[in-house]
Amino acid sequence: MTCAMILTGLEERTAETAFGRLRAFVGGAGVPVVLLHGLSAGATTWVEVIDRLHPSHHVVALDLPGHGASGPPPAGAKIEWYADAVAAGMAALAASPAVVVGHSFGGQVALRLAQRHPEDVRGLVLIGPSGVVRLPRKTRVLAVLTTVLRPGARAAPLGARLAGRAWFRRIAFGPLLVSDTAALPARAVLGFFAELREHADVRTARRAILADPPFASDRGLRCRTVVLWGSADAVVPVEHGFALARSADIRLRAVADCGHLLIGERPDAVVDAIAAVA
Repeated sequence: MTCAMILTGLEERTAETAFGRLRAFVGGAGVPVVLLHGLSAGATTWVEVIDRLHPSHHVVALDLPGHGASGPPPAGAKIEWYADAVAAGMAALAASPAVVVGHSFGGQVALRLAQRHPEDVRGLVLIGPSGVVRLPRKTRVLAVLTTVLRPGARAAPLGARLAGRAWFRRIAFGPLLVSDTAALPARAVLGFFAELREHADVRTARRAILADPPFASDRGLRCRTVVLWGSADAVVPVEHGFALARSADIRLRAVADCGHLLIGERPDAVVDAIAAVA
């Protein structure tokens, strides 16, 4: 199943920017909502959230550079480069200012975007973002991303066929990524594996995550911000969220019995957070 088939009702568009090609799925009217996915994922991982937002919001689901059908980042690209690329894509797609929603790596990019381009961000929702504290090179976080997600790309065609099988969801997503795999909709699984089939090399993004300095509250956030964190997140622990809430005037909502893939497990919580900052 292709990405366009999963994100029904949205138009697949390409933004040509000074930072390269960015693919986006766009649709709906109202307040622009820009969705930034996690490492080794892509726009279709937001399918459950998009289903609840569209058509009452102007949804812009981007493939970040090096993911999906977007162009690759340059060697040595930093998080700031990704943030600037997103800003350029938003301008090209006439999606600014917007509520920006970022998950994991996308949350780290969204945080830098709000600091570097505050005029483009009217509200911010961060979901289990990396980049809150500095990560040592050999932490459990990066071990999970390296050993689970990258081999998953080779198994993507199989994953797309078995998305509806409960036993497969347990093997592919739990317990490291999802707290309750039985509650994970098959469409969310399809969205994840569809992007794995397309994504390019994500090594540059992983290096950028490691090299990025931790969030500095003195750089400030001018927009309303809500942070969502799964209480059972084993990839980026909820303790990182407590540290973020202490360092800035940010509302933290810990979602009980939820893992790292909160956007698939608890999409209603994401939509509620968007409404709070829109």
